[in-house]
Amino acid sequence: MDIASLSTVLSMSQVNNDIGTLMLSKQLDLVEAQGDTMVKALEQSVTPYLGSNFDAYA
Repeated sequence: MDIASLSTVLSMSQVNNDIGTLMLSKQLDLVEAQGDTMVKALEQSVTPYLGSNFDAYA
């Protein structure tokens, strides 16, 4: 293998690694946003006082 083809292979390998890192970063951002949305939804749905005053004789 000559130097030119080795350089090309290494350059393409670096590009592939950079693309993979960017894709993982975007995926992490998406998962964090989904987690934040889920936490907000759970906070809105939790009502600790609901059902604490139940009149069984009515």
